[in-house]
Amino acid sequence: MPTKFKVKKGDKVVVTTGRDKGKTGEILRVITDENRVLVQGVNMVKRHTRATQTTAGGIIEKEAPVHVSNVAHIDPKSNEPTRVGIRTLEDGRKVRFAKRSGEVLDA
Repeated sequence: MPTKFKVKKGDKVVVTTGRDKGKTGEILRVITDENRVLVQGVNMVKRHTRATQTTAGGIIEKEAPVHVSNVAHIDPKSNEPTRVGIRTLEDGRKVRFAKRSGEVLDA
């Protein structure tokens, strides 16, 4: 059974460990069964592809997935890494908030 993450597609994150430590980017895709996320411009790999009728062949650079534990949300106020909590609003909606500043992440 896939686990529930506190990250979503479109969130701004920073890489906390590894070769790309300190790089920031937007989440392009969440892969729940593998506990990984695809972050724009992070963990770039070269892929050798054969030419097909629709695409030209050659060496293509693309993002490889990063483990979800190696990324942290960026606080909207201070632009620093933060942990995420879940809070229930007065109208009953559950929203994610940055623990560093208390700012709500979901619009």
